[in-house]
Amino acid sequence: MAAGRGARRPRGAASVWLCCLLLLLLLLGRPAAAGGGPAPQSPGAGVRTFTPFHFLVEPVDTLSVRGSSVILNCSAYSEPLPKIEWKKDGTFLNLVSDDRRQLLPDGSLFISNVVHSKHNKPDEGYYQCVATVESLGTIVSRTAKLTVAGLPRFISQPEPSSAYAGNSAVLNCEVNADLAPFVRWEQDRQPLLLDDRVAKLPSGALVISNVTEADGGLYRCVVDGGGGPPKFSDEAELKVLADPEVPSDLVFLKQPPSLVRAVGQSVVLPCVASGLPAPTIRWLKNEEALDTDSSERLVLLAGGSLEISEVTQDDAGTYSCVAGSGNETIEAQAELTVQAPPEFLKRPASLYAHESMDIVFECEVTGKPAPTVKWVKNGDVVIPSDYFKIVKEHNLQVLGLVKSDEGFYQCIAENDVGNAQAGAQLVILEHDVAIPTLPPTSLTSATTDHLAPATTGPLPSAPRDVVASLVSTRFIKLTWRTPASDPQGDSLTYSVFYTKEGTARERVENTSRPGEMQVTIQNLMPATVYIFRVTAQNRHGSGESSAPLRVETQPEVQLPGPAPNIRAYATSPTSITVTWETPLSGNGEIQNYKLYYLEKGTDKEQDIDVSSHSYTLNGLKKHTEYTFRVVAYNKHGPGVSTQDVTVRTLSDVPSAAPQNLSLEVRNSKSIVVHWQPPPPATQNGLISGYKIRYRKASRKSDVTETLVVGTQLSQLIEGLDRGTEYNFRVAALTINGTGPATDWLSAETFESDLDETRVPEVPSSLHVRPLVTSIVVSWTPPENQNIVVRGYAIGYGIGSPHAQTIKVDYKQRYYTIENLDPSSHYVITLKAFNHVGEGIPLYESAVTRPHTVPDPTPMMPPVGVQASILSHDTVRVTWADNSLPKHQKITDSRYYTVRWKTNIPANTKYKNANATTLSYLVTGLKPNTLYEFSVMVTKGRRSSTWSMTAHGTTFELVPTSPPKDVTVVSKEGKPRTIIVNWQPPSEANGKITGYIIYYSTDVNAEIHDWVIEPVVGNRLTHQIQELTLDTPYYFKIQARNSKGMGPMSEAVQFRTPKASGSAGKGSRLPDLGSDYKPPVSGSNSPHGSPTSPLDSSVLLVLIVSVGVVTIVAVVVVAVFCTRRTTSHQKKKRAACKSVNGSHKYKGNAKDVKPPDLWIHHERLELKPIAKSPDPNPIMTDTPIPRHSQDTTPAGTSSDGSTHQRRNSYRGHESEDSMSTLAGRRSMRPKMMMPFDSQPPQQSVRNTPSTDTMPASSSQTCCADHQDPEGATSSSYLASSQEEDSGQGLPTAHVRPSHPLKSFAVPAVPPPGPPTYDPALPSTPLLSQQALNHHLHAVKTASIGTLGRSRPPMPVVVPSAPEVQETTRMLEDSESSYEPDELTKEMAHLEGLMKDLNAITTA
Repeated sequence: MAAGRGARRPRGAASVWLCCLLLLLLLLGRPAAAGGGPAPQSPGAGVRTFTPFHFLVEPVDTLSVRGSSVILNCSAYSEPLPKIEWKKDGTFLNLVSDDRRQLLPDGSLFISNVVHSKHNKPDEGYYQCVATVESLGTIVSRTAKLTVAGLPRFISQPEPSSAYAGNSAVLNCEVNADLAPFVRWEQDRQPLLLDDRVAKLPSGALVISNVTEADGGLYRCVVDGGGGPPKFSDEAELKVLADPEVPSDLVFLKQPPSLVRAVGQSVVLPCVASGLPAPTIRWLKNEEALDTDSSERLVLLAGGSLEISEVTQDDAGTYSCVAGSGNETIEAQAELTVQAPPEFLKRPASLYAHESMDIVFECEVTGKPAPTVKWVKNGDVVIPSDYFKIVKEHNLQVLGLVKSDEGFYQCIAENDVGNAQAGAQLVILEHDVAIPTLPPTSLTSATTDHLAPATTGPLPSAPRDVVASLVSTRFIKLTWRTPASDPQGDSLTYSVFYTKEGTARERVENTSRPGEMQVTIQNLMPATVYIFRVTAQNRHGSGESSAPLRVETQPEVQLPGPAPNIRAYATSPTSITVTWETPLSGNGEIQNYKLYYLEKGTDKEQDIDVSSHSYTLNGLKKHTEYTFRVVAYNKHGPGVSTQDVTVRTLSDVPSAAPQNLSLEVRNSKSIVVHWQPPPPATQNGLISGYKIRYRKASRKSDVTETLVVGTQLSQLIEGLDRGTEYNFRVAALTINGTGPATDWLSAETFESDLDETRVPEVPSSLHVRPLVTSIVVSWTPPENQNIVVRGYAIGYGIGSPHAQTIKVDYKQRYYTIENLDPSSHYVITLKAFNHVGEGIPLYESAVTRPHTVPDPTPMMPPVGVQASILSHDTVRVTWADNSLPKHQKITDSRYYTVRWKTNIPANTKYKNANATTLSYLVTGLKPNTLYEFSVMVTKGRRSSTWSMTAHGTTFELVPTSPPKDVTVVSKEGKPRTIIVNWQPPSEANGKITGYIIYYSTDVNAEIHDWVIEPVVGNRLTHQIQELTLDTPYYFKIQARNSKGMGPMSEAVQFRTPKASGSAGKGSRLPDLGSDYKPPVSGSNSPHGSPTSPLDSSVLLVLIVSVGVVTIVAVVVVAVFCTRRTTSHQKKKRAACKSVNGSHKYKGNAKDVKPPDLWIHHERLELKPIAKSPDPNPIMTDTPIPRHSQDTTPAGTSSDGSTHQRRNSYRGHESEDSMSTLAGRRSMRPKMMMPFDSQPPQQSVRNTPSTDTMPASSSQTCCADHQDPEGATSSSYLASSQEEDSGQGLPTAHVRPSHPLKSFAVPAVPPPGPPTYDPALPSTPLLSQQALNHHLHAVKTASIGTLGRSRPPMPVVVPSAPEVQETTRMLEDSESSYEPDELTKEMAHLEGLMKDLNAITTA
């Protein structure tokens, strides 16, 4: 600051001199300056008044063109008249020798012939007017900018275009911004007149609305400014097209840009759209419609542009231009920012003061952006120092006034929009002149207690014994005694004047109350000499000063100062290097440094000891801000800390994948991908985009990649195939690269697009939650998702839902109806709608709460509800709570209520449970059932609405209930056929994949002794054919799903009907085909003769006789065969004790073949076994015949027949005991049976038996069912060649006939060709093509698996072999019994004979 300080006036010791001086002043009376305006308060004689000195006119910003003249106005008021000078860019102009610039009489600056070129711009710049009055001071005006427009330059020129009649057209013409006001237009080289239909935008563009034929032609824009001839743009033709009467797309021709304007200016927001039909333009501000008709400041220009005149701060905001044409609308937005030049809220006030006092000039300003403030004294900028300080943001404090501080002080505020100045005068009075009363804010508290006007009287003498009672580094405490002139001193006040030795500026500190004789001087410098003196004041004025007291403050402990030039810079994403230099101040050697660092957002500062001038910290978080400071240590301790420096670690690729990836199938060819950014701590930088990879699920190597730039969190993927499953994954990008991707997520496009030919169906649910003046409505969409839903219409009203209607978006799932009446009954409807219309409404009613009850604000419902299926009866429900912090930790007393239900049956009620965590385990659910789950949160009296529902279907479980409603009925016309009907289990627990029908004649038999019939799962009825007449059967049914077998149903009894009558000659038996041929001899009927019924006694005698003959024959053959048992056959029998089979007895070709009888120990069954006469019968799926006389047995010759024998077992010893239920002929159709293992794939010869079993299957059955007695009744013995051929000989397990089915002994068939019943075809296991022809083995069923759930398989039975092979096989197997086996067999035969005797006796 310029100006030296004047010398201080010496003070006399005697008060008489003061009195003389006051008297002289009163007599002479120095008047105020001539022409001075009225003072704020008449100060009385001897007080100088403030001199009016201010600007009347200040220069303003001016735009000029090259070669023109400019006047910058300036005029100041003062008496005497001030001297006016000008500054350009801070430097005074020498106007005396300047022929182009001259000073006008009023002080204005005139510039003629403005000079401006590319390299020479002498006139452009910032101008300031400076007014000076000698002996008073100097003031400066605001700064004005002179802008000279450059040479015309076209940035863009008009281009040929076309427009439909009635539409709008835009022709661009962009020039340098300072010449835009000088642009005009010509049509066909004639000046174009502007009107309401034709307008020029501030940018220079031309807008023509409602185009007509006359608007066609050649257009060009002309720039008249620039100080030269007009400059013309290129010509462009505008063609006007006829209306095609076909709608065209709606597009913007001109969109509004974001603009910045100052208060009071005008602004034009351009907006022009084109389309057919001609669009209409409307404007919104902050989403609210603007009423341009009722406002004088808002005007719609041609094409729809919006002009706002005299802009105010309230006009700032977001403006939306909405263009509508038909059913189509488009929108463009622009931000209008309104700035304000600086404006003074509080101007500096002129002050009176004495020397050594402290004063404050107050200055309070406002503006947008916030202005900066600087102070000027007499035209020179005030530089802050120890005595000139900026306090409280903008106020100027001057400490220890001296005479040279007098003058004019100006507060100059400046921002981007403009600048302003306000000034005040400081007048320093003599000490013997009282200061007039001024506002209390103008002086500091230390100088406001001795301003009362002085009166005539004795003044106090100097205070005595002034001493420094306490001396520290930065403060000194002074004490003294009262003056000798006033020993009591109770009414005296004191002022302590002090100055730093070597300076002329003195400061003053006053005591706080009368009579106080001590004061503490603060804010001193260490090790500095100060000079103090004290004066006493009474009501007459200030007395003598004490002798100067020289005091030096204590030296401060020399701790290190702050380390200079501290810098921090990131060296990697996880490390930062900090450097600094040695402190400039401080005694002693620096021992070490302590580096403090703090992560932004945390409050835990950490420190590290460092011995050098740099340190690198590692292991920091990526892309995270840290603050650092350094403290130096010497032997005295820590020094002054440096300022904090902030630096951010470098960015890196994200370390986590995006969150919450979800897929929304829009239609058959597009899918919308949604996601959330990675967690903030893992982003490691600014996310610059996302990378989406997707592929067809069937072609995983063919991956398509899409890049999403910016912070967009969704992307529409189009061009997909219909009905195709796609996999998607998303990865986040930073400038460093791509982070990890999410897991693949799948979605399948629709087979066809959603239907919008009909209205949507009714929403699936509607829930209401009444509050005091509002009702929260929530709903779920219609169950049929194949119909387009465009939105939902909510109707409501008191007693009727038709009073008000609100429409919401189709994505919305809840809405709050506001402004309702308390305690009122409202009816609410919800309808889904699309372009076709509104669907069926869903009704609900609610009563709002009374107004007296405080209505807590509802909480936000939980989000992201998910149901994870854990088992058949357990589901884990998880969710998130947006009202919790980001780490989702619950620290209050809130709890969550989970509810769930199933929609089957429809009226099922919800079940509820409470949880205090963000998950809940729902147990006790039904298997294979779809449940819906929702969650609400409660905190105190506040609760949320129910969340959106999550759905989940529990896993399947084996059926827990048997099939129900099992019924058995006889088939009409076929008494041997029954029909079993049933219904699925009530607790199927999954999709039924099959049923197994068990039936038996013994309800108490082991379940593995029952015959089974597999049935596919989609059938609820089944036929069982060829049962024995007049016999009770028991039926059970078992259901099966993917998890296993369920329980069996209760046994249902059914007795087959009795025979309707005996068949006579030529008559047909029941259930026989129409082509049935009776045997050559014997009976057609299983129960009697063809002519008349036999006497019961004759029948019994015949049975007994046949039985005895058969037993004797068996014994003889058994004894003969025992002798030929080989050791190899022993092993074979031991491995297959429980396998039944047939045994051919060796016979002479001339012998007559008697009927074979199958004798069972327990159930006393005698039945003939016949072989197939057809060497190659056809395979069929017809049910297995159940009676024993469907076919007449026959051999290849009358005397070459072979005998057949079946094994017998106790019922529980083997699953083969099921053979006690039904007889089997040699001709058997294919049947479906479960099997245990695959037989070996090898070629085998035709078997000689109707019932054979491969060794592999036999071993399985033997393992499953061991004979408890260690032996079997009999064992089938195959030919030695077949035994050697392997273990996989195919066999069939067939359903045995019912016991006691028939005791008729068929006659021996005569020689001749075999007879065959075509109505009951058989299916051979191996078709006989030729003797010894090898075929592949067929899959067979293991007998040990008949009672289990197995996949069914076909089982076929071989036909009888040729006679030669049969004879050879029997010769190889003459002996098949060991002696111990024969003994057991004989014991069984004896028991059988006893049973026969008992029957005969009866």
